[in-house]
Amino acid sequence: MEEMNLTPLKRSVLVDPPSFGRMVGPSFILLGLGLGIGELILWPYLTASYGLGIIWGAVAGITMQLFINLEISRYTLVTGESVFVGLSRKLGKVIPIWFIVSTILPWMWPGIVLSGSRLLTAGLGWGRSDLVGVVALLLIGAILSLGPVLYGTQEKLEKVLLIFGVPFVLGVSWWLATKTGVTDLAFGLMGKGKGYWFFPVGLQASAFLGAIVFSGAGGNLNLGQSQNIKEKGYGMGHGSGRITSLLTGSKEEIGLTGKDFEVNSRSLTIFTKWWKLTNLEQGLIFWTMGVITMISLSLLAYETIYGKTGGLSGVDFVIAEAGIIGQQTSWLIGRAFLIVLGLMLFATQLSVLGTTGKILAENWAVLNYNKFESDKLPKYFYGLLWSQIGLMLAVLALGFKEPLQLVLVSAVLNAWTMVIYSILILWLNTTSLHSKLRPTKWRRGVITLTIVFLTVFGLLTLKQTFGR
Repeated sequence: MEEMNLTPLKRSVLVDPPSFGRMVGPSFILLGLGLGIGELILWPYLTASYGLGIIWGAVAGITMQLFINLEISRYTLVTGESVFVGLSRKLGKVIPIWFIVSTILPWMWPGIVLSGSRLLTAGLGWGRSDLVGVVALLLIGAILSLGPVLYGTQEKLEKVLLIFGVPFVLGVSWWLATKTGVTDLAFGLMGKGKGYWFFPVGLQASAFLGAIVFSGAGGNLNLGQSQNIKEKGYGMGHGSGRITSLLTGSKEEIGLTGKDFEVNSRSLTIFTKWWKLTNLEQGLIFWTMGVITMISLSLLAYETIYGKTGGLSGVDFVIAEAGIIGQQTSWLIGRAFLIVLGLMLFATQLSVLGTTGKILAENWAVLNYNKFESDKLPKYFYGLLWSQIGLMLAVLALGFKEPLQLVLVSAVLNAWTMVIYSILILWLNTTSLHSKLRPTKWRRGVITLTIVFLTVFGLLTLKQTFGR
């Protein structure tokens, strides 16, 4: 492994955290990344096909990702630098190379934006979904390029869409809920389905694994939380600088490498405050809102189209679901349901491109650290952003246009990246941080169980795919 000449951590002081209200933000981006596919598409799709007995997997999936994300956050809280830089300190150039490859390959598939365009055109009643998808990608690129501060653009858009979109879909879900459906949901949370426990016959491991992965952000997108809390100014990330628009933003001094603090009773007290608020922010917004949305939309799918998905392909089950919603309420509500879900998927694609662009840009900067200058990071980001959009357009041009299959391909690839980086993050936090700042035994146990769980289903997916 080739060593890297990264600047050592500089000694500084850990300041007291702000109020909880001022800390809220990074988990809206994280939630928006998960809402797009896991909550809106995959879990409702599986529930429509196999019933509510599998909904325990949604709660398990987002819970596993909560603990992964908190360990990702831990390193940045303590050092003020991303986990990419921290791992590069220990393993050299293999780290940025790995994260560049493992970000591009799983996220080059435009399944999210195609799903959104399919639902939006169905809701509006006109338009070609493939052309709308192309326009949406270009519009997303323009929004990210013109927003003065990248992080601020992502956070504000996600807050607006989640604040208005989530209450609408939750309202529709529970309006149509029945006593029988709610009872089946309660049993499903314990793993009890109709005629099975936990895992129904016929369910492909790849589909279940994909839903688990996208119960949260999924894949390398979880690692973007490290950059988000740094840009928000959490812990030692305060004053690290943010990526700003080349066209409309004011330049900020961006530091790749971080700072540390003297570990004493005072700094430990302050760190404990940061850690509790970080857990609260991610627990309330990412986990609680994510769980409520997933189980509500899965209940809606169960109440409307359970056992009626035969002959439906891709995301057409959502369109069929909207039709039944329209019959039971008003056709306007059915159409609005499709439009809102389509817009939420576009917002997810925007956050995906914003997050993958930042991951690629920072790892490219780390890989070329000897040549790094602060003003180069925004240039790297916007160049890589439009390169990703070009790659997605090329995939569309080659005829890959079935959104659900593209989503499942992305999910399986992302599952293996999660296994690898979960091992790396656990190792990083237990070897690089002061003993009093490391994860506790029970948290290490949760991460270990997560690694085992994802590995088992990843191997089952490979066996089902190649072992026939």
